[in-house]
Amino acid sequence: MRTELDCIVCPASCHIRIETAEGGEVLSVSGNGCKRGAQYACTEVKNPVRMVTGTVPVEGGKARRLPVVTSGPVPREKMSAVMEEIHHIRVCAPVSIDDIMIKNVCGLGVDVKAGRSIGRRQP
Repeated sequence: MRTELDCIVCPASCHIRIETAEGGEVLSVSGNGCKRGAQYACTEVKNPVRMVTGTVPVEGGKARRLPVVTSGPVPREKMSAVMEEIHHIRVCAPVSIDDIMIKNVCGLGVDVKAGRSIGRRQP
């Protein structure tokens, strides 16, 4: 089976071709300009993962929304479940960057963390 994709590891955006056997074993990778591109292609075919980002409401903060990000990549098929959990978050200011908003989200071994610090709004 042949899969083609554009690499997202660097700005070169190489067009990569991956040949796989019926069981999913990678037989060959071509078109990549570097080893990182080949690693990305193999991961993308076998077990695609993504960092998940979003924003959540902040009460009493200098900003109304807090950016959040997972501490590591999650399987692509679990992204919707992670986003569903993120949609339930409500935080009160102050919040510091890297504060954990959800520990071990969906049992995946990654946390959802604050992407920035937000201080309290002065009355």
